[in-house]
Amino acid sequence: MHPDIERIVFSQNQIHQRVSELGAALSAEYATPELRGAGVELVCVLKGAATFMSDLARAMTIPLEMDYMAVSSYGTGTTSSGVVTFQKDLSSDITGKHVIIAEDVIDTGLTLQRLLQVLAARNPASLEVVPLLRKDVPGQADIDCKMVGFECPNDFIVGYGLDYAERYRNLPYIGVLKPEAYQ
Repeated sequence: MHPDIERIVFSQNQIHQRVSELGAALSAEYATPELRGAGVELVCVLKGAATFMSDLARAMTIPLEMDYMAVSSYGTGTTSSGVVTFQKDLSSDITGKHVIIAEDVIDTGLTLQRLLQVLAARNPASLEVVPLLRKDVPGQADIDCKMVGFECPNDFIVGYGLDYAERYRNLPYIGVLKPEAYQ
């Protein structure tokens, strides 16, 4: 375990197993004849969800496309600033497609809420959210998720793509960062 990690919340094996389950469930649902024709587009919210989406895509057995957006409300802090900035937009047209947003973690939900508004205006056939983690945060925005990887305590977590000031993304597990690492 990395010396800056207080404890592991989700192990590498737990993450692998859950992402495999999510991929299988999504594949089964989107393989149905009524959904197959429109095409499936996985949208990754960079940078945190890149690891999750990569593993999720490999766990899916249906044809799909992948695209990326960079949206932020954190900067280098440990809590959302409340100001959502779009740093990279999709490079593909999602009109008429089944769009699945692969998100790393839902904290306040404000960033994702804004992203959903933007993407819904582009007329996808459907728009779903599949976060790896959903934190237990008081006053969280009401985000309807297709599936959730794990419910998560409201701790400052890193690993498996999640960072603090661009560090710890490469940890193969998700752990709680020791307060002295960010104070």
